[in-house]
Amino acid sequence: MSVPLLQSSLRFRIRFSEIDAMRVVWHGAYAKYFEDAREAFGRDYGLDYLMIEQNGFYAPIVDLSFQYRQPLKYGMEPEIVITYRPVEAAKIVFDYEIRGTDGEGVFVTGHSIQVFMDTQYQLVWENPDFYEEWKRRWGVIQHED
Repeated sequence: MSVPLLQSSLRFRIRFSEIDAMRVVWHGAYAKYFEDAREAFGRDYGLDYLMIEQNGFYAPIVDLSFQYRQPLKYGMEPEIVITYRPVEAAKIVFDYEIRGTDGEGVFVTGHSIQVFMDTQYQLVWENPDFYEEWKRRWGVIQHED
């Protein structure tokens, strides 16, 4: 049984406030771009931060990485694609790709891992029930027979 590919995409414009002295996107802006992509994914697939919190959990980022391929510059309008990576562990894993929309290729790739904590800030080692149900809904885990 194949697992469906869950992806969202978002076009955005590089703002002047996001570039550095070299006139390329400052490295800290990529965390915001990835956050915007996670919010778009959450809206598209019903896994947003408010839903997680309403179920009694937080989902902090514990790993975030970027790999730069070519510079993004002021005024460009790239697209970010976020892909959910199914895992059995109690965590949410995403891969990212920022690409040009005019055939410029891939500018940045990245990866993030979020874990679950309860409202007392204790790490949760098992998938919360709501997340297991979400995974079943989207077919990213096999249904138990």
